[in-house]
Amino acid sequence: MLDNSLASQLKTLLEKVTQPIELVSTLDDRPKSAELAGLLDEIAAMSDLVTHSRTGDDPRRPSFVIRRAGTDIEVGFAGIPLGHEFSSLVLALLQVGGHPSKEAADLLDQVRDLEGEFTFETYFSLSCQNCPDVVQALNLMCVLNPNIQHVAIDGALFQDEVDNRQVMAVPTVFLNGEPFGSGRMTLEQIVGRLDTGAAERTAAAISEKDPFDVLVVGGGPAGATAAIYAARKGIRTGVVSERLGGQVLDTMGIENFASVPYTEGPKFAAELENHVRQYDVDIMNAQHATKLTPAPTEQGLVEVELASGARLLSRSVIISTGARWRSMNVPGETEYRNKGVTYCPHCDGPLFKGKRVAVIGGGNSGVEAAIDLAGIVSHVTLVEFDVELRADEVLQRKLRSLPNVEILLGTATTEVVGDGVKVTGLTYIDRESETWHSIDLDGVFVQIGLLPNTEWLAGTVDLTPRGEIIVDDHGRASLPGVFAAGDCTATPFKQIIVAAGSGATAALGAFDHLIRTSLVVDAV
Repeated sequence: MLDNSLASQLKTLLEKVTQPIELVSTLDDRPKSAELAGLLDEIAAMSDLVTHSRTGDDPRRPSFVIRRAGTDIEVGFAGIPLGHEFSSLVLALLQVGGHPSKEAADLLDQVRDLEGEFTFETYFSLSCQNCPDVVQALNLMCVLNPNIQHVAIDGALFQDEVDNRQVMAVPTVFLNGEPFGSGRMTLEQIVGRLDTGAAERTAAAISEKDPFDVLVVGGGPAGATAAIYAARKGIRTGVVSERLGGQVLDTMGIENFASVPYTEGPKFAAELENHVRQYDVDIMNAQHATKLTPAPTEQGLVEVELASGARLLSRSVIISTGARWRSMNVPGETEYRNKGVTYCPHCDGPLFKGKRVAVIGGGNSGVEAAIDLAGIVSHVTLVEFDVELRADEVLQRKLRSLPNVEILLGTATTEVVGDGVKVTGLTYIDRESETWHSIDLDGVFVQIGLLPNTEWLAGTVDLTPRGEIIVDDHGRASLPGVFAAGDCTATPFKQIIVAAGSGATAALGAFDHLIRTSLVVDAV
C-alpha cells in the first residue's frame, strides 16, 4: 500500500522501536478490511519487533490496536489511518514501541499523575489537518497512563455511527461516552481540562517570570518570525500563544512561500515551531491574552494580562494575534456550529458524503470549497451576497462546469434552520426582488473572509473601523513600546509570506526601540 519512499522512511523509523509491538486487527470480508490487513502485514514485515494477528474482537470493523507485548499499553484505530493520520500511526508505533516523546517533561509527568478512568473516542477525517494533533495527544496519554484508553475513528468509514452520534465536525472527541470537545486541541489543553488545578499552577508560574525585553503575543508566521529575529539579537524573548502555528494550521496547501514549492499548513507550522525552539525563547502555549496596558508601577514596561489571570511584563510587546473566520451573524449560526455549520471544508467535508450543503461566500475560498465539496456531497448551493462572484476566473469556470452545483448571486442568508439537534436548511432573501426563499440542507460551510483577533485591544491602541491595528513602517502601534505584525494589522495582503516579513519588521523595530530607550534611561 505504501509507496517505496514512504515505506523506506517508515522502515528506518521503526529501527527506533525498543519494545515488541503487536498489531491486532478486527476484520470482515469488505475491501477496506483487506486493505487494512495489507497495510498491517507490510508494517510487520519491516521490523522483527512488530507482529500482526487477525484475532481482534472489536465491534468496529475494520479496526486494530497497537499493543506493547505483554502489557496493557495500547492505542486503537477504527479505519485505515493514512492521509493526514499516517503521522499519527507512525507516532503511535514508535511510542507504544518505547520511543520517548519530545513533549516537555513536566507535562508528561502531569499526564502520568492523572487519576480516574478515561475512555476517549475521537472522530477524524483523513483530509483534516487539525485532527492529528488531537489523535496524537490522546494516543500519547494512553501510552503514559494505563487508566486512559483511546480509539481514533474514521468518520467517513463509519457513517452510521457518525449520524447516530450527530458528529458534524472533526475532530470530535467523546469522553466516557459523553461529548468532550470539538476542534483542534493541544495536549496542554486536554490535560488542563482533566487536571483541575493545572490552570492555576501554570498561571502562578507565569506571573513569577521576570520582565522580558520582547514579548510576542501570538504564534503564527508573524509571531514566530518576530520571536526568531528578537532572540537572535540576544535579548530576553517570550511568546504567549494559544498554539504555535496559528491559523496556518487550518491551511491545506501552501504553494506561494518563496523557496518552498509546496507544503501543507500543519507541516509548515511544525517547522516554524522547531525553528523558534532552536533559540532561547520562553514559549507559553495554551495562553490567551485579554488585556494590554502600560504598567504604571514599572517605568518603561508594558503589562499583558492573560485569561488564566497571569500577568507578564515586558519592555516591548509585539502583537501578532492573527485573524479568524468571519461569521455570518444570523440566527441559528451559533446554535448549530459544529452541528452542521462549519468553517473548514477540508476537515468536515467527508462527514457530509452524499448530502446537500451550502457554501456561503463567492471569493476564492468559497468557490474552492464548493469545488472540493462537489466531489463528495450530492449537491452544493453557493450563496453570494454580491451580484457576481469575486473568485479568480479559472475557479469560476471550474465551478460552473460542475453538474451538482447551483450558484445564487445577489442573495443574503437570513437564518440557519435546524431541528434542535442539527442543521436542516437555511433561508435567504433575493436582494433584487426582495423575495424570501428557503433551502433544505444538511450542512452550511461559511467562507466569507477573516476578522482580526483584536477585540481585547479596543481603547488601548488605535484600530481601523475593521478592528485592524494601525502600524507604521517600523511596525509601531500607537502605544509606546507596542508593535504589531501579521493579519491583525492594517497591512494589506493577508498572506503567510507577508505576515512573516511584517514579523521581522516588528522585531527589528522593537529592538531599535529598546536601544533608544536604554540610551535615554542611561543618560538620565
